[in-house]
Amino acid sequence: MLKGKKIVLGITGSIAAYKSCLIIRGLIKRGAEVQVVITPAGKEFITPITLSALTHKPVISEFFSQRDGTWHSHVDLGLWADAMLIAPCTASSIGKMANGIADNMLITTYLSMKAPVFIAPAMDLDMYRHPSTQHNLELLRSFGNHIIEPGTGFLASGLEGKGRMEEPENIIEVLDRALEPNTVLTGKHVLITAGPTYEKIDPVRFIGNYSSGKMGFALAEECYRRGAEVTLVAGPVSLKCSAGIHRVNVESCDEMYEAATEAFPKSDAAILCAAVADFKPSQVSDTKINRGKDGLHIDLQPTQDIAASLGKMKREDQRLVCFALETNDEEQHAEAKLKKKNADFIVLNSTRIPGTTFRSDDNQIAIISSAGRHDYPKKPKAEVAADIIDQLEQLF
Repeated sequence: MLKGKKIVLGITGSIAAYKSCLIIRGLIKRGAEVQVVITPAGKEFITPITLSALTHKPVISEFFSQRDGTWHSHVDLGLWADAMLIAPCTASSIGKMANGIADNMLITTYLSMKAPVFIAPAMDLDMYRHPSTQHNLELLRSFGNHIIEPGTGFLASGLEGKGRMEEPENIIEVLDRALEPNTVLTGKHVLITAGPTYEKIDPVRFIGNYSSGKMGFALAEECYRRGAEVTLVAGPVSLKCSAGIHRVNVESCDEMYEAATEAFPKSDAAILCAAVADFKPSQVSDTKINRGKDGLHIDLQPTQDIAASLGKMKREDQRLVCFALETNDEEQHAEAKLKKKNADFIVLNSTRIPGTTFRSDDNQIAIISSAGRHDYPKKPKAEVAADIIDQLEQLF
């Protein structure tokens, strides 16, 4: 959380400087205190009076105040801040920071900063890709700075991006997550499957189910909030997730199986929340099947059992959580799945509880493990996700 955090926001001479207003508003909305330090070039794109009106603080640009000659101490700013964010950050400023060229107030503040520094590059694609820019970014990374790569929305280690500055809401999210106190999941990799799968009958029809993906997405957000690196393998749903979550979109069970088995060896835990089709057509028509006088018979064959496959792959240091949606004999079926899938615990849902499971914003679960059964009251799915992740954290 950013509540009570002191943030120094550095603004350089980029056309993206206007987005700094959105960053300030977002930081303050989350409870942060913001002090702006702007370069002389930055003032060509946005006026200090606008920034001051948003932060309720005088904007710092020069070493001395023009009004009364007051000295602005970059050292004091470096001690005051919980974090420094430079957004937008031009190629020129990146070069100065990487090489210690302290010719303005922003760079001297950066060189004096004791807190973590986050840098959001902003420039055209050719400038961003230029070897000198990439060299300087690598230097800044090696100094311990966090580079918020353009177009990715998360702390990136590669060179992907399109040059433009990352969107303000994603930048704020990166700070919020990075400054969150460490939890058990911090730094761990968690694989989550969510949503339905569609198994094609012909080019226009499929076998599917009513899963909305809300429970799986809530789990992904909760793990991400607690500091985990999240891979979300999502079936065909219209939900959005935080930009820092690595989302893999799939449609069929086979595609979900491929994505899950590829990601699981690199994961510390997997939560299999998706409502995967158990059967698929043995044959898929290349053309639309037209209505006839007679009935239509479709031969079905079993799909890949993703949970069982991951259960066989599971190492001693990995954790596996599976979901069981049942209509009858719930506990008996969940206990059987616990053993068959080699899961650490089963999250049991029942269609007999009104207003839960498919298409609902609420859920009511029981957790089945070797230690027994724990029942939970009906709650919003975001709160249910927190209960499930609390249980997962106890396994590490």
